[in-house]
Amino acid sequence: MKDIRYFAVLLTVLLPLIMVAGTANARVEILGARLSSQGKMTRLVLDTSGPVVEHNIFSLDSPDRLVVDLMGAGFAGSLRQPEADNPLLARIRSGERPGERARIVLDLKHKVRVKSFCLQPDGRHGHRLVVDLTPKSDQEVRQEAMQTASRNLGGHPSVRQRTMQQDERDVIVAIDAGHGGKDPGAIGARGTREKDVTLAMAHNLAHLVNREPGMRAVMIRKRDEFVILRERIRIAREHRADLFVSIHADAFRDRSVRGSSVFTLSERGATSEAAKWLAARENEVDLLAGIDLGKSNEEVAGVLMNMTQNMTMEHSVLAAKPVLDELGHLGKMHQSRIQSAGFAVLKAPDIPSMLVETAFISNPDEEKRLRDPIFQQQVASAILKGIKHYFNAHPPPQTLFAMKNSRRVGTIRHVIERGDTLLDIARDYQVSLPSLRSLNQLKGDRIRVGEVLNIPES
Repeated sequence: MKDIRYFAVLLTVLLPLIMVAGTANARVEILGARLSSQGKMTRLVLDTSGPVVEHNIFSLDSPDRLVVDLMGAGFAGSLRQPEADNPLLARIRSGERPGERARIVLDLKHKVRVKSFCLQPDGRHGHRLVVDLTPKSDQEVRQEAMQTASRNLGGHPSVRQRTMQQDERDVIVAIDAGHGGKDPGAIGARGTREKDVTLAMAHNLAHLVNREPGMRAVMIRKRDEFVILRERIRIAREHRADLFVSIHADAFRDRSVRGSSVFTLSERGATSEAAKWLAARENEVDLLAGIDLGKSNEEVAGVLMNMTQNMTMEHSVLAAKPVLDELGHLGKMHQSRIQSAGFAVLKAPDIPSMLVETAFISNPDEEKRLRDPIFQQQVASAILKGIKHYFNAHPPPQTLFAMKNSRRVGTIRHVIERGDTLLDIARDYQVSLPSLRSLNQLKGDRIRVGEVLNIPES
């Protein structure tokens, strides 16, 4: 999950097998810097002569700066400065420090969240270190100001405050109410329209999701409006959804047919869809974790694209199974196993997706249930329980679910900030200094800003 952004993991496995790796011991030269902006995000790409062995990023205040240290690296020339209208960067400064360490200082116009990753050569570019910057929200800035004030007054942030400083994000659930607007969907004998009951259940599910700590809902449509299928996928991808759930109410000519079922994308539908996405070159770079493989590497792009989509389909089934199980508690199931089909709305290649047929609107008894607000709420609750089961078992990185997972295996993680001492951290997490040192293999009490400590169970 690259946020699925599982693809970053796949790249570390596949690319070393198909690309030529650089030598690890030679000094790495920073050849130049490239800047680009998309929406609110600014991307800094550092072109390097070889693979970056280690890098460390931390922020400084008053004024706001971001420091990037690259170990075993130096500069081959000066770095290009940002344009005056760059939304986040005012200036880039650089220098070499003792011990073959290159330091880049980014003077910021706004406090930022940071994500960094290394890329292997792709035919057109060599080794690269990518640093993505997105502006922090006003709420995050206010929270940090309160924490700084507390520290300046001699206080210590609470354990919860320290946890939030790790830039945990919510898991994003895209909720799609089937049909809408000029498309009413199936219509029951009593005139019940599918588009109306799916919207009601989608609102119920969104409300429940937003009540859950660490979860946030994105409604594909919030009202009675028509949204084309491709646009539904685009909205989910724009919000970087971790899961896509499309809600429907089935219909059949035999009015006695009843029950719920859950669908994921069929293999045949996925294969044809992969070809369509790869045909659009602007999509390829986005889907392959920011890597533009160029026309000379179309076979590699196809392999990586198929791996991404296969992983997505696998997680679609993993997410759909507990949802199906929970729906089974509400009554008879139409299908007791996950079904697969080529539904266009399920074809986002990097988001696990499922389509839930809640009941048969063509069945008189089930049409009555679909109109019942209590049943609508029960369906939403069942879907939520299944979704939570999936995220607990397969938490996306840097989310509250991932933190809970790490706590279950005995540790949580703390990012060291300016002013932190090992004694302060031990006190705040209510653990002993020896256990903290032992778990992190520390010989003394010296720690560095930006490093990550594993915190033992208290």
